[in-house]
Amino acid sequence: MQYAILIYETDADFNSRSEIMPAYQAYSDALAEAGVMKGGTALLPAHTATSVRLKEGQRQVQDGPFAETKEQLGGMYLIDVPDLDAALDWAARCPGASQCGVEVRPVGVVEQQQ
Repeated sequence: MQYAILIYETDADFNSRSEIMPAYQAYSDALAEAGVMKGGTALLPAHTATSVRLKEGQRQVQDGPFAETKEQLGGMYLIDVPDLDAALDWAARCPGASQCGVEVRPVGVVEQQQ
């Protein structure tokens, strides 16, 4: 089953990323060596985001994220493991788990039309 490991960071976490990048690289390497990593990426800070909503069929664009929060989605890993317990074990090894917040969420499968 696939799970997303979502890493939530504060502004201070974003600003200190360079200090913890070796730990993230080691974590990424461990996921790859175990054969469970399906993808992942770091994100730029929330102030670089652009949000889109449709109101009465019209596109409304706003600079920044949908909501102001103390923590923001900073990156994610997509893993494929047998169950939630295995996903939680991997999430606990994520460098973000000791510094900020890490959420584990099952990934829904979207069927593509042929």
